[in-house]
Amino acid sequence: MAQVDEFESIFRSALVDIYEYSLLEIKSVLLVTDKNENDIKAYLHDVQKFLSVLGTSVTWDVLNESDFTTTQELLNRVDQAKPDLICSYRNLRSEDWIHQHSLGSYLDVLIQKSDIPVLILPHPNANYAHDHAMENTDRVMAITDHLSNDHRLINHAVRFTQVDGSVFLTHMEDQATFDRYMDIISKVPEINTQDAIEGIKEQLLKEPKSYIESCKTVLQENNLPVTIEDIVTFGNRIMEYKKLILDHKVDLLIMNAKDHDQLAMHGMAYPLAIELRQIPLLML
Repeated sequence: MAQVDEFESIFRSALVDIYEYSLLEIKSVLLVTDKNENDIKAYLHDVQKFLSVLGTSVTWDVLNESDFTTTQELLNRVDQAKPDLICSYRNLRSEDWIHQHSLGSYLDVLIQKSDIPVLILPHPNANYAHDHAMENTDRVMAITDHLSNDHRLINHAVRFTQVDGSVFLTHMEDQATFDRYMDIISKVPEINTQDAIEGIKEQLLKEPKSYIESCKTVLQENNLPVTIEDIVTFGNRIMEYKKLILDHKVDLLIMNAKDHDQLAMHGMAYPLAIELRQIPLLML
C-alpha cells in the first residue's frame, strides 16, 4: 500500500496547470464620479491617459454627482450602460477619503453586486498616491494566494499592460499559516517534521512556478510584447505586497474580489484593497 501511495503522489505532483490565453475585448468604459460637469473634463482626460493601453476606439460614458444618489440608483445606471469596465475612486460621495478605513459603500456594493471589473483609483483630492500612480500601465502586478489555473486574472493583467511593459505574476503563501500547520505536524510522532516542512514548502511553490512558466511560453507563442516577471514566495501578505509595489514601482494591481461561497469580498482582497491605496486597483 505504501508503494501505491508513493506512486500516486509522484504522479499527482507531475500534473501541472497550463495557462490559456484569451484576448479581452474592452469596448466601453463607465467612469463613475461625484464631480459636477465643470470638473469632469480634466479628470476624464487624466483617466483616459492612464488607460491609453485600451486604445482609441473605446467608448467612454461618465456619471456625475447628479446622476445617482443611492447605491441602487448607481447599480441601475450600470445596468443601463452595460460597460466592459467600471472606473471610480474610493470613498465616492463621501469625505471619508481623509481616513484609511474603507472603500466606501458605493464601491463595496458595486464590486460585489456587479459582474463587471471595477478599477479603483486613488481619490483625486487625496495626496497619498505614488508619483507614478496615474501615468501609465507599463508595470502591472497580479496577486493571488492560488495562482495556478487563474487564466482570467492573467488575461486581465496582460490586457492592461502597455507594449514592452512588465507583468509581475505574484503568488504568496502566508508564512504565519504555514508555520502554524508545521507546528502541529511537529507534534505528530509518525511524521518526520523536517521532511514534511521541506516537502510541503517545495510543493506549495512548485505549482505556481510551473504555471507561470506556462504563461511565459503561451504568451511568447502568441507574440505578445510584454515581459513576465515571477514572484513566488512566503511572507506577511500585506507587508510584503506593500514592499513589492514600492520596490517595483507598480502602476496597477489586479486581484480577484468575488467569493462565490460568501457575500463578503474574496479572502484577502478587502484588507489589501484598504491598505494598498497608493496605486489603482483592478478588482475582478
